[in-house]
Amino acid sequence: MAQGLHDGDLGQSVYKKRIALGSRGKSAGARTLVAMNRGTQWFFLYGFKKNERANVSDAELEALQEIAKILLARSDSELDLAVTAGELEEICNGDES
Repeated sequence: MAQGLHDGDLGQSVYKKRIALGSRGKSAGARTLVAMNRGTQWFFLYGFKKNERANVSDAELEALQEIAKILLARSDSELDLAVTAGELEEICNGDES
């Protein structure tokens, strides 16, 4: 996603990314909505199977954009505190120590 490999800019730092589920491929898979800040921070916001719903509503998108704004404005120390408190879960890809 840092290189622009996403499936839609939904505005205010929220992006859609298609995810393949098993052998069904991306078009029949899931959709994830991610908050991204210039490729340095990613926050998973929401996910759904395409066969369960076509998209999020305008009201849901507006709420997710507000959540993205709040998360992306947090400092590293604020994020660390949120992880320690169990408010957020950090997922690393194994490249970080």
